[in-house]
Amino acid sequence: MVQPTLTFLGAAGTVTGSRFLVEGAGARVLVDAGLYQGPSSLRRRNWDEFPVDPASIDEVVLTHAHLDHTGYLPRLVKEGFRGPVRSTPETAELAAIVLRDSAHLQEEDAVYANRTGFSKHRPALPLYDAEDVERTLPLLEPVPLDEDVTIAGGIVLRLRPAGHILGSATVSLTVDGHRVLFSGDLGRRHHPLLRPPADPPAADTIVVESTYGDRLHPVPDPQRLADAVRRTIGRGGSVLVPAFAVDRTELVLMALRRLTVSGDIPRVPVHVDSPMALAALRVYERAIAEGSGQVRADLSRTSGLFDPGDLHAARTPTESRELNDPRHPCIIISASGMAAGGRIIHHLEHMLPDRRHTVVLTGYQAVGTRGRQLLEGARDVKIHGRYIPVRSEVVSIDDFSVHSDAGETLDWLERAPGAPGTAYVVHGEPDSARALVRRIRDDLGWNAVVPRYGERVLLD
Repeated sequence: MVQPTLTFLGAAGTVTGSRFLVEGAGARVLVDAGLYQGPSSLRRRNWDEFPVDPASIDEVVLTHAHLDHTGYLPRLVKEGFRGPVRSTPETAELAAIVLRDSAHLQEEDAVYANRTGFSKHRPALPLYDAEDVERTLPLLEPVPLDEDVTIAGGIVLRLRPAGHILGSATVSLTVDGHRVLFSGDLGRRHHPLLRPPADPPAADTIVVESTYGDRLHPVPDPQRLADAVRRTIGRGGSVLVPAFAVDRTELVLMALRRLTVSGDIPRVPVHVDSPMALAALRVYERAIAEGSGQVRADLSRTSGLFDPGDLHAARTPTESRELNDPRHPCIIISASGMAAGGRIIHHLEHMLPDRRHTVVLTGYQAVGTRGRQLLEGARDVKIHGRYIPVRSEVVSIDDFSVHSDAGETLDWLERAPGAPGTAYVVHGEPDSARALVRRIRDDLGWNAVVPRYGERVLLD
């Protein structure tokens, strides 16, 4: 019998591009197929030849729908992958929204680059297009949470709630008797909307994320957002919120509703400017209305959670362009959350030079993204080939993070029935991953390692 192996094809030494190849039982299973984001040195990996022939991969399993975990799927299909893609039903539904939006944005960016000439590629091309996505979506095969499912090679798959976004799951694979657990992105025990992650099962190998592996989340302070909104409106400006379309937009809307109802902020128009966010919002609203078991019991079947009182949907490009220069104070929520692409880029281009406005960052900003540059106090950022001065106020609010911090991750690992042979720490910047490894070794007494990109290890 050939011993099963695990190869780290992404999210090793960085926080994006989650891709983990499990080989054993005569089968190849890829856990997550994410896009690399951030610096160009990482984004170029999306264009590299995949280390194994995509046609030789039997199945893909997704932990959740975010682009850095699903966004490479259409490229795999473009290059020959034809197997099933397993996930929770909610992840399958949200992934369809995310992937269609991704292809649309890539096609738009390529057209813009070719028209303006700011790209060094001639011609600029999308990584994949809408047709590739439509060939991908029929491969999505939802599986229920908390049930064993036999997949390629007799490998047994089980998904458990991860509490990160709607549909997110940890992935357990039993390969030739070896149990390997992937945390995916772990949520928090006090997510504003979702139930906490399920406790980890017994596992011989654990692959755990470390996005916040070197820090603890601060105590939530709703007044920080309220103060920023009041300050901005008081000087006649508008608040621009780069927000991930899936989950973050919902949480920001919930917070704005609470602050408006309590009178902590004035009622102003709130614009959601992201077709993907609007589509995801409908998925969340339906899950709440139907009493999904992933939603907190106290919020189940509650209506109006996402309406601050004067909510507007910007669906068309024309409606989006009108928000580039708001005539009256308002709040604009637009994707992407790290200002890496999408409609938010055009809003930043027009609003950053104006001192009246405020940009509110609401989550993790990966190295190399515009969001990270703004977080670190950049005086200018490059957008569409030009440097744009940053004169607007920039405020970072950590209250919205739905990633577990170092303490929460340790608590989750500690609830495992026993120590694994090895815990591999992934999906974090190098300092963050190394810090979590130290905590796992010191606090839990486990063997823990930060794997290298492309490293292959035995599962035993």
